Amino acid sequence: MNSTAKKILKIILVSGLIIAGMYLGFLFFTQFGKQAALTQRKAAWDQLKQKISRQLFRFNGEAGIVIKDLRFDWELAYQKNKLFPSASLAKVPIMCACFMAAQEGRIKLDRQVVLKNSDKLSGSGILKEVRPGTVFKVEELIGLMIYDSDNTATNILTNLVGIDYLNRAFVRLGLRDTELSRPIADYRLRARGIENYTSARDIAWLLEQIYRRKLVNRNLAEQCLKVLKLQRVNDRIPKYLPVEVTVAHKTGLERNVCHDAGIVFCVSGDLLICILTRHTNPNAFPSKNFIANLARDAYAYTASAR
Repeated sequence: MNSTAKKILKIILVSGLIIAGMYLGFLFFTQFGKQAALTQRKAAWDQLKQKISRQLFRFNGEAGIVIKDLRFDWELAYQKNKLFPSASLAKVPIMCACFMAAQEGRIKLDRQVVLKNSDKLSGSGILKEVRPGTVFKVEELIGLMIYDSDNTATNILTNLVGIDYLNRAFVRLGLRDTELSRPIADYRLRARGIENYTSARDIAWLLEQIYRRKLVNRNLAEQCLKVLKLQRVNDRIPKYLPVEVTVAHKTGLERNVCHDAGIVFCVSGDLLICILTRHTNPNAFPSKNFIANLARDAYAYTASAR
């Protein structure tokens, strides 16, 4: 091997060593950076736990809470197994059960339903003001039930599939604590002590299955998520969040009961927030504000942990 060839070989070897060293250095600093970011995020998560504890101490009422970092699968929970009157939060499992009934051929989403006076219920929603004889598709009624929390739409859907079917479907969906003992807005039965119940654990489980597209199948989960993103009642979880943040959620409100549960889509990792409350205040404002403050703190955690 002549001197020229030796010089070329030496240059190749030195260049290879430099490149290898740069690559190993890159791997080291990348891994170091990831570890540092994870440490920072974990510290922010611990701070969030402390903030939630302080909010709970000041809250004048009972609460069931699940807050979950869906990126790292970290969960913060408080009384998540405790039963609460479900109020309109029950409309989330009802929606899931209706889409499941459609996939099984029990109902058709494009079926046309004629609104009757006997269908109309008081409380939330616009259908109670709509002229009898107006025609709606089942899929439209599901949407109204969620994003407008329409009690009349819920009543029609409940009658279409039956309360017995809904309760069986809840079990099949993996819910342990959720049961309908009466139609959602039957306040006469409620006054007699007949109540519908659920838990933060159940609603959080259902929302996570929807989020991860594991609820029965991907198509059904996508349908549910699409409807939840259309929610119009935004005085709780989204209240203090930036307007550009997408929240797929459902509220619940009755006398002495106030809930909100949903998915908050964040740049640095999505959050599941499920907060059920029961109170003895003259109105629901303190509970709404409690939920809004917890959601604000949870969102601030993701912003500080990028």
